[in-house]
Amino acid sequence: MKLTKAILFMLVIIFISHSYLTNAQEEFPFVLREMRAAWIATVANIDWPSKPGLSVDIQKQEAISILERLKDLNMNTVVLQVRPQADALYQSELEPWSYYLTGEQGKAPEPFYDPLEFWIEEAHNRGIELHAWLNPYRANHSAMIGEISPKSIVKAHPNWVKKLGDNGYYWMDPAIQKVQDHSFAVVMDIVKRYDIDAIHFDDYFYPYRDYNDGKDFPDDDTYQEYQNNGGTLARDDWRRDAVNKFIKRVYEGIKSEKPHVKFGISPFGVYRPGIPPSIAGFDQYGILYADAKLWLNMGWVDYFTPQLYWSISRVELSYPVLLDWWESENTMRRNLWPGLFMRPEVNKKEMALEIVNQIMVTRGMVPQSPGTMLFSMKSLMSKDSTIYNALRVGPFKTDALTPTYPWLDNEAPASPILNVDKLDSELTIRWETAGEEKSFWFVLYTKINGIWSYEILSGSMQMVIKNLYDKNLSAIAISAVDRCGNESEKKILKIED
Repeated sequence: MKLTKAILFMLVIIFISHSYLTNAQEEFPFVLREMRAAWIATVANIDWPSKPGLSVDIQKQEAISILERLKDLNMNTVVLQVRPQADALYQSELEPWSYYLTGEQGKAPEPFYDPLEFWIEEAHNRGIELHAWLNPYRANHSAMIGEISPKSIVKAHPNWVKKLGDNGYYWMDPAIQKVQDHSFAVVMDIVKRYDIDAIHFDDYFYPYRDYNDGKDFPDDDTYQEYQNNGGTLARDDWRRDAVNKFIKRVYEGIKSEKPHVKFGISPFGVYRPGIPPSIAGFDQYGILYADAKLWLNMGWVDYFTPQLYWSISRVELSYPVLLDWWESENTMRRNLWPGLFMRPEVNKKEMALEIVNQIMVTRGMVPQSPGTMLFSMKSLMSKDSTIYNALRVGPFKTDALTPTYPWLDNEAPASPILNVDKLDSELTIRWETAGEEKSFWFVLYTKINGIWSYEILSGSMQMVIKNLYDKNLSAIAISAVDRCGNESEKKILKIED
């Protein structure tokens, strides 16, 4: 018996042998780094689910279709709106289930499942990050039909909210401390309980005035109370101060709980008219009370996504002019990934060309950590999507890792443990994480006909099968990538028949 085992062992050694190489012995291809994200809007059922009250099976099928589309397009991040109006597309003790999910605010899915948990698992299995998108102050949207839940902040704390116009809009007053405490608690609840990759806010701070029939935000009572208590700031500065304090608090709170969870904001793309001089348009600083430049200057974000929703050639709102200005304000060197709008009313070919050009302009202007976020996923889902096809054969032809976050973590993880087994012409490649840090991605390198190539795999994958003979495979390598994008040294095996 011992002799038989010895003979078999020798045959295996003759059949295939391999040896470890060092990274210095090989020239590997550059692994592209680029944030490629899409927003999934749930408010008014813009992107998902396609309408309120769908069965759980259909909701899941729609979610998987979106994620598969992102994967096919070599995108690496989904920004899912989980709190569109002080409600929840996840199980929450703080706010009611969303109307946009079940068709009735406060009603849980039947049979029960947790949509956010489902999205996270399915995204991560595909090597796609999940950023949880929240609206910090909106309390009710006009798109909601039916009764407001007793658990809604509109009913539970009516003194915290303001009614805007007659179309069903309600807004939390950002200057009320209890409002700030509540929204902060919602953020931290998600950070603590879910394996998300980031918290994301959009451009809604104080509301756009068309929510309130063109009128200013109705906070006379709150401001009077502030003055009665000795406050001396002018109302505009007082409003901005309330938002600034909240943004700083959220950033610091996330970092104290889970440092690897990123915080991103996508403010309106123009800071103020005349800044820079050729720019005209809406004043977020003076109407939304969003001092977005301050947040970027102070580094209270890990990534910054100004909504640059205008074309390259539009003089008063030029995409590259605005991007250049925001980049000049990025003094803390955070990741700057502009938001792009795939306008449905524009000719499809024209819009596709514009989006491709904007992506290429961004690569040229922000080469150290390029990236963009696309609004919204709906424009990429149709079978004949011109933009999808233009991206798939153009800038998104090959897959990419996200850029790194060196201020959060600049230490590379340990190299994976690599093993191979051969049966006939098939080579089974297995690996596992070394050390305590969980890998979010693995990069598998293969040397075929003397040339290295790579593929990015999700952290849940630990095995692939390759054909040994047909492809003239002579070496393989594997590296681990952590949740801040740091790549390990490669573990390399030379394959010899």
